[in-house]
This record gives sequence, C-alpha cells and structure tokens, in this order.
Amino acid sequence: MKPTRIVVVDDQDRVIGSKLRSDLELADIYRVSCLWLTNTSQEVLLAQRSFAKKNSPGKWGPAVAGTVEADETYEQNIIREAKEELGIELRDYTYGHKQFIDTRKQFFVQWFEVVDNHVAEDFVIQAAEVERVAWFEPQYILDWYERNPDDFTENAHYWISLFLTDAQ
Repeated sequence: MKPTRIVVVDDQDRVIGSKLRSDLELADIYRVSCLWLTNTSQEVLLAQRSFAKKNSPGKWGPAVAGTVEADETYEQNIIREAKEELGIELRDYTYGHKQFIDTRKQFFVQWFEVVDNHVAEDFVIQAAEVERVAWFEPQYILDWYERNPDDFTENAHYWISLFLTDAQ
C-alpha cells in the first residue's frame, strides 16, 4: 500500500504543499471533510470508530470523516469516504460550515450535510475504519456527551456546538 500524502494548507486554507501522513508536524495545518447525516425523523447518524484505529479508537463521531489527500478536494474526499466507510453514493448533499480546529493538531473541517433514511444495519461499513453506526435523537447525544464525554472523539464539542446545541 502506497503511503498517503496529505494536503497541507496555510491559515487561510490555501494549499501550500503536501506531506506523508507520517511526516505531519504539529505546526502543519491540513484538511478534513466530515458528513453530518440526518434522517427525516431528525435523528443523527453517528459512527463508532474501529477499535483498531490509531487515533480515537472506539470513540463516537460524525457519520463520516476523512483527511483530505494531496490529490483531492474536500468534495472528492467526502464522496470517496462515504463510499468506503458507509457504502453509500453521495449525490444530494449540501456544503455546510467550514471550521478551523486548533487543538493539539490544526485543521480545517469542511462539513457536508445529507438527509438519508437508510436503516443503520443497511449501511455497508468498512471494518478497518468503523466499528458500527447508529441513529440517535439530538437530545440523547447531548445528554450522553454531558455524562460521558470520553465516549466521543476529542473534537466532539465542535460539532456538538455547531449542529446540536443551537438547535435546542
């Protein structure tokens, strides 16, 4: 398997180069695409990361998330990741917010939003990336996060405040 090159950007999200994932430094800023998936019952699809993952194993996060590779746009990445991680062809999606995340790592997140009514068991998940997916009511996620924030990826507060707390 060929090593993955990740797009590196400046603080205005302009591409300045690429690096092997293994060569990224804390000062490097990169790109991530994420999918916020809801259904017509207003439930949210969350994905539990595979327990084999290096970062945040077994933690819950958005339905799909992926690091943008050097030869991709945000849009190309989310389409590829949705197919790989959930087995779905993204066609009717909207561009959502773009966030700059500045924690121990720095990256821009471009959100894509989709309404989909698949039953959770119908998604074809990629076992190397995703342990399982499930639909949750927004209030349930908020209560769960308040009780057990360690069940979620380290940047969960960003998407919770973006999508869930303003909606309450």
